[in-house]
Amino acid sequence: MKLYHHPLSGHAHRARLFLSLIGLPHELVEVDLQAGAHKQPDFLKMNPFGQVPVLADGDIFISDSNAILVYLAKKAGQTEWLPEDAKGAADVQRWLSVAAGEIAYGPAAARLVTVFGAKFNPEEVIGRAHTILGRIESQLQGREWLVGDRPTIADVAIYSYVARAPEGNVDLSAYPSVNALLTRVEQLPGFVDFVKTPVGLAA
Repeated sequence: MKLYHHPLSGHAHRARLFLSLIGLPHELVEVDLQAGAHKQPDFLKMNPFGQVPVLADGDIFISDSNAILVYLAKKAGQTEWLPEDAKGAADVQRWLSVAAGEIAYGPAAARLVTVFGAKFNPEEVIGRAHTILGRIESQLQGREWLVGDRPTIADVAIYSYVARAPEGNVDLSAYPSVNALLTRVEQLPGFVDFVKTPVGLAA
């Protein structure tokens, strides 16, 4: 398997993290986003949307980080990470939708402002970030993981952008259960860190 990624992409880290957590051998291929490599014809053949990450598994190409999580869990038979029962699968899917929605338009967008100079309204996206962080905090009351009693791809999906939310001026200090979840993920065997943004990159 090859994972086409960029080290500063939380979506790419999400896929890389899960590959490592389940111990699947893979090659990392860094895509030069600044040079526009993700918009070149060869890359667009793998992902017409021109985005990282892309997982290449032989002649199969999977794009979208959450789709990659599902693919890997299914391919590797990792039912503990993606439950087979209807309720468990639905509960995980709910959080994958949150990762693609509220997380993307909250903490991820706030980080895009400071790291990449995105033209979002900082006050608006930081406000969205705190709204979803409050909901995650509530979900974690009396429990260690988002779904069930062990980690799932739901936890992997929300980890990267929540962990780096402070880079977007989103303060995590009011969310002790969220911080505890981040620590639990970081203590899992096979964890790989999401690189912190180099000082001065945003400037």
